[in-house]
Amino acid sequence: MRHELFGVSVSLLVQLIDILLVSFIIYRALLFVRGTRAAPMLVGLACIALAYVLAKPLGLVTVAWLIDNFLNSIILVIVVIFQDEIRRTLTKVGVKPFLFAQAPRQEQGNTFEEIAVTAGKLSKAKLGSLIVIRRDLGLEEFMEEGVVINAELSRKLLYSIFVKESPLHDGAVFIEGHRIKAAGCVLPLSFNPDLDPNLGTRHRAALGLTERSDAMVIVVSEESGSITLIIEGRFYRNLDAAALQELLERNFSAHSPATKRTVLATGKEAS
Repeated sequence: MRHELFGVSVSLLVQLIDILLVSFIIYRALLFVRGTRAAPMLVGLACIALAYVLAKPLGLVTVAWLIDNFLNSIILVIVVIFQDEIRRTLTKVGVKPFLFAQAPRQEQGNTFEEIAVTAGKLSKAKLGSLIVIRRDLGLEEFMEEGVVINAELSRKLLYSIFVKESPLHDGAVFIEGHRIKAAGCVLPLSFNPDLDPNLGTRHRAALGLTERSDAMVIVVSEESGSITLIIEGRFYRNLDAAALQELLERNFSAHSPATKRTVLATGKEAS
């Protein structure tokens, strides 16, 4: 018996919904990996798959055999190659839906202004700094070896932590809401081979944290005084206080693709 809804076969509607859902999931997945290290890796895997499709019709038996054996272990290969991206995605599942954009959160008042102005002063004084701003994911594991501050954020306090006489100036400061949670924290280093060799340990540490969480990390270079913001592995370099504040506000309040495109137009990206 054939079932119909508004004159259309129910089975046809189910198939159409199935195709639309799969297309939407693929679309969201591509948006997620765009601009990350996973993007060129996906292109490489696509080239291998294309070579496999063409190898048999062209009579390249040995090539087809090699690629066939490679594809038999494709799940393991994907897990190994994309382990950082997979870990970041899975940790976000509980706090940010994969399929739908997250609703905008409440504004942070003058928090970002305080941070941006302080970063500008640190830049002029060429005081090396690492400032971590929490978004959705918890960062407690990275604060364990630091010194608990748990004080209200202020420009004077934040600046004083990074002066060379301070025993905490070499570590990272963690900010959550309008409070400085901890200082003197050690961040995990990134071993990304594509990272600019001219970047120092602070930048590698900042990148390492953004590869493992959704935090925003500000780096002030001790050598040049330049300000860099790193978000999800992306670098926004040579910022001033105003540009930094705008980037912080836009990236904190929303994670939608449209917002990211606007932000990219504001800051200089290099990765």
